[in-house]
Formats: sequence, C-alpha cells, structure tokens
Amino acid sequence: MQSDRSLGRKVPRPETVHCSGSTAHCIQWPASEVGGKVLAMSGPVHAMASRKCLWIAGVWLGGALFDATQTVCIMQAEGHPGARLPLFGVEFVSWLPWALATPFISWLALRFPVFRSATVKNIGVHLATFAVVSAVYETWYSLLQVMFNPWHNKRWPTFLDTWSVSLLYQILTFVIVYALIVMVTLFVDTLDRMARQNEELSKAQLEALRRQMEPHFMYNALNSIAGLVRDRSHEAAVNMLVGLSEFLRRASEDSHRAQVSLAEEVEYLQRYLDIQKVRFGANLQASVDIPAELLDVEVPNLLLQPLVENAIKHGITKRVAGGAVRVSGASEGGKLCLRIYNDGPGLPKDWQAHTGIGNLRTRLDILYGSGSGLELRQTDTGGVEVVVTLPLKKAA
Repeated sequence: MQSDRSLGRKVPRPETVHCSGSTAHCIQWPASEVGGKVLAMSGPVHAMASRKCLWIAGVWLGGALFDATQTVCIMQAEGHPGARLPLFGVEFVSWLPWALATPFISWLALRFPVFRSATVKNIGVHLATFAVVSAVYETWYSLLQVMFNPWHNKRWPTFLDTWSVSLLYQILTFVIVYALIVMVTLFVDTLDRMARQNEELSKAQLEALRRQMEPHFMYNALNSIAGLVRDRSHEAAVNMLVGLSEFLRRASEDSHRAQVSLAEEVEYLQRYLDIQKVRFGANLQASVDIPAELLDVEVPNLLLQPLVENAIKHGITKRVAGGAVRVSGASEGGKLCLRIYNDGPGLPKDWQAHTGIGNLRTRLDILYGSGSGLELRQTDTGGVEVVVTLPLKKAA
C-alpha cells in the first residue's frame, strides 16, 4: 500500500521542560501568608509552564515539518503522481495527538516513575496511557487518510483497513516516541533538581561567609559605646546606640537577600559611617562618590561596609592623626568598578591572610564566577586601594 511509505520516516525527538516548583511547601506556611505566597509564585510558575509548552510545541513543530518535507521529497524522487500539498498537510498534522499528549505523559513520568520505583501500578498507568494515545493517533491518522487519500491510491482507503495496518507497522515507532518523552522528562527533571540543589548550597555558603563578617563590626561598635559611657558622653552613646539599632534592623531585614541595589548598599554604608564618625570624631574623614545612574546596579549584599571597615581598621586606626576613606564608583568597560581607598600605611605582610578579603573573594566567586574581580593594591601616592569589579546588571 502507498500508505505504508510513512513507515520509514524519522520520528521527531520530543523534549520537555519539567517545572517542579515548591508549591507543596505552602502547607507549611501560616494561613495568613498563604495568599501572598501563592500570588508571588503565580507569575514564575505561569512563566515556566509557558516556556515548557513553547518547547514542546517547537520541538514537535520542527519534527512534523521535517517528517512532512521528507515524505514529499521521497515521493517526488520516486516519481509518484499526485498533489503534494494534501500529502504534506496530512503528514504534518498526523503527529498532533502525540504533541498534545506530551505534557500529560511528562507529568505521568514524574508522578508515576518507572525507573526509580517500577511498581505494578506505575507500569500499568504508563501502559494504559500508551495504549490510549496510540489508539487516538491511529484514529486521527485513519480519518485523515479516509478524508483526503493523500497517497492517491486507486482504491480509496477504508477506516478499518487503514487503522489496523498502520497500527501494526507503527507500534514500534510509538514505543520509541513514548520512551523518548519519558526519558527526556526525567533527564531534564534531574538537571533541574541538581541546579536547585547547587543554588541552595551556594546560598547556604554565602550566608555562612556573610555571618563571619558581621561580628567584627559589632564588637567594635559595642566597645566604642562602652567607652563613651565610661567617659560620660551619654548623648554620643545614645546616638551611637540608635544608629547601631537602625544598622542591625536593616541587616536583619535584608539578611535573606544575596544581592541588593547599589543605592541600598550605599545607604547601609552611610549608617555604618555615621556610627564610626561618632567613634573617631574628627580623626575620620569619609566620602562616598557614586554617580546616580549607577545606583540601580545590582551588587552583593554587605559588600562595601566590610571593605570600609577594613580600611578603617588597618589604615585609619594605625595613624595617630587618623585619615580619610574614599568610596567611589564608575562604569568601566561595560562593568561596575568600585574603589575603596584609605590614606593609611601600606599593606601589611600578612594581608592575604585577612579573613575579610578571603571571604569576599569567595562570595564573589559564588555569585559571579569569573565575571567579577577583586584587587588589593598599594597606590603610588601612598595609601591602599581595593578595586572590586562586577557585572553591570540592573537590580530587580
């Protein structure tokens, strides 16, 4: 039969993108938070579902186009008479049932796994689904053959003959298609879970490193407040306590965020400098010069304050007369360049062993990999400068 020529066609490789969000965790939230959480999640979930459908549609569309074109070219090469357009159209839309069933099969592959836990129930669900989809495909394909006779057979095809013969020759193809959908789904799901695990691990490492930096400032601030109290500088002590309270409140509110806008980071730094000015008085001259157009750039949370703290600790406090700390920012070569300068003495011999610098390098590696840079150098005019280079990316 001419209709058997479709047996040699290549089956399009189906691909799926599984979206296994954390919606199940909503049962752990307090009732008052569920509405907000669900609304916050709805956007990303819908976007991921849309991307999944677009991937499925794109892969099947490409496969169907290739199959239909190949079939028509083969028939033309063999000199088969008849119109090409009906044949192309029938072959193109013949895979529609499998394309429509792909999201459901993908869901079943994750809901009823056949590799990790191949129970009788799971296997039975997949066998039943396979049978139903195959039957629907054959019904659809047979109707197209009966309506259009795209192969131009002298004897017009009948539904039962076409259905039985096509199923006999196509059953192995259907097994391959179903297996590909399941395997690609599991493969993509494995990659997705690994990516989420790596992301969570990076967040945990980042938080641990961030926590190592905070005690230094806390100890110094509390010691300064104690000194002001001993000196009976009560107003200065109260002002410093208020500033420290605001500083810690902001740190607590943003502790879950790995990245913030540069404007937020500058505001956080200003609170820190206000506290330090109470501590050092006229011995500390501090300035922050960052263009307004860069304030919405994304930077690591708690980036500037530890660097300025190091500048004060290892630079300003080493001089009896104090000194100056200057923070500046600029866009250079398509990247954000932040400079923290102090006019104190040169670099100590063991500067590479300082925990703050090592922790910051690790944080930058976790967040940006090779897309960031950190350089600590002694300037020609005296003093020490830290240069941090980051991708020029707008904060969300």
